[in-house]
Amino acid sequence: MSCKVIVNSVFDIRNLVFWLGLCLSLMCPPLFAADVASASRPRVGLALSGGGARGAAHVGVLRVLEELRIPIDYIAGTSMGSIVGGLYASGMRPDAIEQALETMDWAHIFSDDPPRQERSFRRKRDDDLYLIKAKPGIADDGTLKFPTGAIQGQKFDLALRELTLPVTDVDDFDNLRIPFRAVASDLSNGQAVVLRTGDLATAMRASMAVPGAFAAAEIDGKLLVDGGITNNIPIDVVRDMGADIVIAVDISSPYLPAEQVNNLFKITAQLTSILTRSNADRQIATLTDRDVLIVPALGDISSGDFERATDAIPLGAEAAESKRQQLSGLSLSKGGYRAYQASLNPAPDSARPIVHFVRIENDSTVDDAMIRDRLRQRIGEPLDRARLEQDIGNIYGLELFQSVRYDVIEENGQSGLLVSAVARKWGPNYLQLGVQLSGNEEGDSFYNFGFGYLRTGINPLNGEIRTSLQLGREPKASVEWYQPLDPLSRYFIDTEMAYGRRVISLFDGHDDRRLADFNVNEGLIDLAMGREFGVYGEGRLGYRYYTGDVELRTGTVDGESEFDFDTAELFTSIYFDRLDNVNFPQTGWVGRVEYSTAQEELGSDGEFDQLSSYAAKFVPFDNGHILGLGGFLDSTLSGDAAIQDRFTLGGFLTLSGFANDQLSGEQAMAVTALYYRRFDPLPYFQWYLGGSLEYGGVWDEKDDIGSDGIVAGSLYLGADTPIGPVYLGLGKAEGGHDAIFFYLGRSLVR
Repeated sequence: MSCKVIVNSVFDIRNLVFWLGLCLSLMCPPLFAADVASASRPRVGLALSGGGARGAAHVGVLRVLEELRIPIDYIAGTSMGSIVGGLYASGMRPDAIEQALETMDWAHIFSDDPPRQERSFRRKRDDDLYLIKAKPGIADDGTLKFPTGAIQGQKFDLALRELTLPVTDVDDFDNLRIPFRAVASDLSNGQAVVLRTGDLATAMRASMAVPGAFAAAEIDGKLLVDGGITNNIPIDVVRDMGADIVIAVDISSPYLPAEQVNNLFKITAQLTSILTRSNADRQIATLTDRDVLIVPALGDISSGDFERATDAIPLGAEAAESKRQQLSGLSLSKGGYRAYQASLNPAPDSARPIVHFVRIENDSTVDDAMIRDRLRQRIGEPLDRARLEQDIGNIYGLELFQSVRYDVIEENGQSGLLVSAVARKWGPNYLQLGVQLSGNEEGDSFYNFGFGYLRTGINPLNGEIRTSLQLGREPKASVEWYQPLDPLSRYFIDTEMAYGRRVISLFDGHDDRRLADFNVNEGLIDLAMGREFGVYGEGRLGYRYYTGDVELRTGTVDGESEFDFDTAELFTSIYFDRLDNVNFPQTGWVGRVEYSTAQEELGSDGEFDQLSSYAAKFVPFDNGHILGLGGFLDSTLSGDAAIQDRFTLGGFLTLSGFANDQLSGEQAMAVTALYYRRFDPLPYFQWYLGGSLEYGGVWDEKDDIGSDGIVAGSLYLGADTPIGPVYLGLGKAEGGHDAIFFYLGRSLVR
């Protein structure tokens, strides 16, 4: 072959390669450009630090990075940095993340309890007790068990689940739109744990599990807590992912000056800063001249100021802008940035998935049907997230589970709903304690100390046993068995046996002198069956039998001063409760009515019919003002009620100038209008200042009800504390009745 032929052949091959390359570039421009872009520029990693609410500043930084067209190839985040970084890596834009932070109900998201209106009606009735709501568990050996955090993170988990729903099927974080890592800490050995696979929402939740505040997250057999303890600015993590240049954003809290570390809370905050600041400084020391460190000036925005979180966003943008000259060296041309964006993993599909099946994972003793039957999601229809979250709130409101979560899963080409319910690690045996105190200026005092044991989930339909012991002015011991009859707990039986003593006082009807005090010693058997109306209320039909004796304690009376009694009655009742808080309601209403008839053929000494009713409604107004109106009517409709069956009246909000239960009669009525407002002049608790105007009395005849009643009122200071509501105030009633009162453990609602 001649040289000319060889040269022409080579030329033809070169032309062929050229035209083939040109065609490929025209057919696949994004891929071709991406390859060129990735080969011609350094890889950029973004390290976002933890810092609680201050972490919203990361959103402002991301916004500036996008404006400067800076490509981000890897993201690693710790704590709040993992939240913002994970959401951005999943495909959310800065504006969407800002909107999510702005619309989150921070006042409730860091509380496990569902809205009280959505709690099961059975659990609402726990509020009738003065026992402290916190219930430590009891182990088989008698030792106490406690949750691993004050907050289990139920609502926070659901919020993260909502935001990450489009990527719920991604279990390798390299397959997110931008490869991502979340940093947590292993509670068993204090080592950093880099999360790169699994469920994104769970990983972010683990990274932000502040020890003591949030319960530890269990992943792959490890108990994980906030990553800020071990690596608050994960610079080394993004380097290990492949970053050539690191943009690090430090929003961690600075040290407090020594003169400000002057109480327990500030000491705790300082210790936290020491832990996070020291490892952050070690990471920052590894930065080179090519890297960029951004430190927003966040002023007095603390890690817990989530209500001010969005205020940090413009401060983050301002800090990034101050680094514009250094950052501009990483900027791409418009075409290069489009090529970078095209090279990222596809954006997730935000359409609601169709639910073809529902699967339950449940490690508790109750039947799966108790979970499944409370889910209203329709098969074959798009996921109704709002309804699902409400249903999950109702399931969590059973107080059987440590967490109730959902995932959208794929099986055999179909999407389905997986609901996972994890039993409480500190249950199902619980101990409760309580105290009830009251007193007035006349020297009358009242106190009870309560001890309760609750065992839930004794069978697949969630039967429970409660035993209690009360010591004090009115000692009492009781045991109750409550048994639902279907998975939705619509039908139930409730039985109780009790024995105790209570005190009934008689006063002169003219000058209100105390005539006598009686001890009523009585045993009780209560058998009832009923129907719950969802979370709204219940109706009951039952039989009650009292037996005991009445003995004169102090004073003198005409007639018998000591006698035995037996009271056997049938009763029916209906009860509705839509209050948002039983101690200091902000909104809602409550109402109940009970009719009972005592008959000799049932085993009763005498025959009488009684009606007891109560209702109240609370309405909020601007700036935290609350108005409430409530009243009750108790009436002996026929027959004569002996002293142990009479109605009592007197005390805070029921003729406040009188002592507790100072008045008694066969008829009793009171109407109360009250006002209160929350204010925060004192730390730690929710404080309220309020007053009431009341009208009522007791009578022996039905026809006299409401006539010649007594006007009374009160002014009080109240607080909602962990051990129950506290009230301190002044009561005044017609006839010169004044009382300075103090109550611990009773609520505004009768």
